[in-house]
Amino acid sequence: MSRMPSVALLIVSAGKGDRFGGGVPKQYRSLAGQTILRRTILALSDVADGLIQVVVGPDHLENYAAATAGLDLPMPVLGGATRQDSVRSGLESLSAKAPDFVLIHDAARPLVTHALVLRVLAALEKGVDAAIPMVAMADTLRRQNADGSWSLVPRDGIWRAQTPQGFRFAEILKAHREFKSQSVTDDMALAEAAGLSIARVDGEETNMKITTQDDLAHAERLLAGAYEFRTGSGFDVHRFTEGDHVWLCGIRIDHTHALEGHSDADAGLHALTDAILGAIGAGDIGQHFPPSDERWRNAASDRFLAHANDLLHSAGGQFVHGDVTLICERPKIGPHREAMRVRIAEILGIPLGRISVKATTTEGLGFTGRREGLAAEAVVTVKLPA
Repeated sequence: MSRMPSVALLIVSAGKGDRFGGGVPKQYRSLAGQTILRRTILALSDVADGLIQVVVGPDHLENYAAATAGLDLPMPVLGGATRQDSVRSGLESLSAKAPDFVLIHDAARPLVTHALVLRVLAALEKGVDAAIPMVAMADTLRRQNADGSWSLVPRDGIWRAQTPQGFRFAEILKAHREFKSQSVTDDMALAEAAGLSIARVDGEETNMKITTQDDLAHAERLLAGAYEFRTGSGFDVHRFTEGDHVWLCGIRIDHTHALEGHSDADAGLHALTDAILGAIGAGDIGQHFPPSDERWRNAASDRFLAHANDLLHSAGGQFVHGDVTLICERPKIGPHREAMRVRIAEILGIPLGRISVKATTTEGLGFTGRREGLAAEAVVTVKLPA
């Protein structure tokens, strides 16, 4: 089986944003409660397997630190006098890791979607050297002549290039080194100069570059109306069997019995997994991890939850909140509640405040009251592109 290609993400954030106006560069301005740069990083954070490098202006280190607080990122690379210099510095910083592909993205495009990135990567995987998202020109184009008159510019074959622009890493680094004295406005121009094969992929109108105050206001409006919220629920039951511990919400708890199941029988994570799958219309846990498949015998259920979370991200969605209720007489959940919340937050990559774990009993009634087993239910809210 061939290995998956490694992907690095290079975010160019060294510009001063003079056209935007004001003292603070636009990438550090607030967009719907978060800086533009932070939104851009979060939008792409699940793409590059940890290989994320940001290039910043030498005078903006404090702005960068505030914008990325709490994010697991390497030290930023200092940019140069031009965008081209900044990109080359970023590529050089990644050379020791030698990824297969690199995605070069403008920090001022925070509305990039996961689907767009997947189109770029899919084109690279087919063998081209470069994949560029483009949008066809829809407006009528006019050129003003020297005498003040106007002439029509045919728009057939005219495209607007966007980012992230994807490249085979070794090829674009070589092009930057070879043509560093040639002034260009984007990396596609260097790819052309180097004779690289270039594929066009469909860009997105919403993948706008924020350049002016009007752009920022437009992005605010897009964010306000671009998403819908969905709710999903999950329920799971496991009986007790012989053993000395149970797994609940990703935590091992010593107990007089174990839970019976094909996997580790973690009812809490199973219910939460089903809730996410339900919210995105992706079936249930049994469809993705059938109990008849020996691969999942005694498997840790964090794999199931991570898979559901990956599907949510692939759909361009975000996990908003989850509420898990464990129904049992024993074991006591209270001493382990916070550890459960922490573990779920780790698996999903979310702030701790977005997950709740509760416990209740059935006052001695039913199978849980007779301590024959336990149950769990979960409700989640997710945000998806409308």
